[in-house]
Amino acid sequence: MGRRTPPVRLIQAVDRVRAALAGLHRSTAPGNVALLELATGAWTTQVLYVAAKLGIADQLATGPRRAADVAAAVGADPDAVHRLMRAMTSRGALRQRRDGRFALTAVGHALRSDSDGSLRDMVLFLGHPRHWEHWGALLHSVQTGEPAAEMLRGMPAFDYLDTDPEFAAVFNNAMTAASGLANDVALQAYDFSGCRLVVDVGGGHGAVLSTILRGAPDARGVLFDLPKVVEGAGPLLADAGVAHRTALEGGSFLESVPAGGDLYVMKNIIHDWDDEHALTILRNVRTGIAEDGRLLLLEMVLPERASSFIGHMLDLEMLVMLHGRERTRAQYADLLSRAGFRLIRVLPTVSPMSVIEAVAV
Repeated sequence: MGRRTPPVRLIQAVDRVRAALAGLHRSTAPGNVALLELATGAWTTQVLYVAAKLGIADQLATGPRRAADVAAAVGADPDAVHRLMRAMTSRGALRQRRDGRFALTAVGHALRSDSDGSLRDMVLFLGHPRHWEHWGALLHSVQTGEPAAEMLRGMPAFDYLDTDPEFAAVFNNAMTAASGLANDVALQAYDFSGCRLVVDVGGGHGAVLSTILRGAPDARGVLFDLPKVVEGAGPLLADAGVAHRTALEGGSFLESVPAGGDLYVMKNIIHDWDDEHALTILRNVRTGIAEDGRLLLLEMVLPERASSFIGHMLDLEMLVMLHGRERTRAQYADLLSRAGFRLIRVLPTVSPMSVIEAVAV
């Protein structure tokens, strides 16, 4: 069992304080100094990527160690590893003791491969050379409004993954890591006890659906995704103890979705698509949903005014990689209305994710 999750309002208050302190730092530092700190953010990504690739955090899992010992364990240059670990310390991932040994901080523990809530696989994606190339062409996306990944690869990003198994594995592992970050806390915000048939649209291997079904012991589930995806869902569903209550269906949500569910769930699906395709997906759900049915979207919801919210950066990731975007509450309400739904509420969580609830009309 992990630590008890603090209340949402407390987390939001802490986030506001952190944003205010960051703003105070930027406003009191000379402008060129603050700008330099921002502009070297790409260096930080690569520092964390190399640390994740070498398994630096795993070497510190049992306690503080000297950089030379870590370097010997990972097969890297001792001086360079020492310099890398100093840089990690400057970014808050490590701390250096008076005796010279380095220890993990809470941030550093999240870089371990075996820690609860590990984001090592996400870091390995964000710093991967292929992903690095995509962001290196952000100028193209801003000038044209088109995905840099599509320009560089000559095909849509999801099609490219089919041609590059190594990068596809990195991407899929990153998405699983991201799900682990948000699933439990997002789904804690909603009561699933009265559900009868839950349809997880684009549900991957069933991480979200299994979490829901564990909290709704009388419900059945349908896991819907591309055939090649749902074929690999068995082990996760079995480990969660919900395989006997889950039907697997393969298909494309751009064509149709399984019918008859009283609750449809989509996590990080709509943000992958432009409005035209998002409407197609939502209308397909509206066609299949029971008349008393509800729809839950698990997405980052942008504030109406720009802020320090990480969703603004993810919005650019959608621009660089896909034809998608992050949206505000008003934009989701408009999409849902045009698809035959009414937005009921947006539930914030302690993660950056929100739970958007809508009903069929």
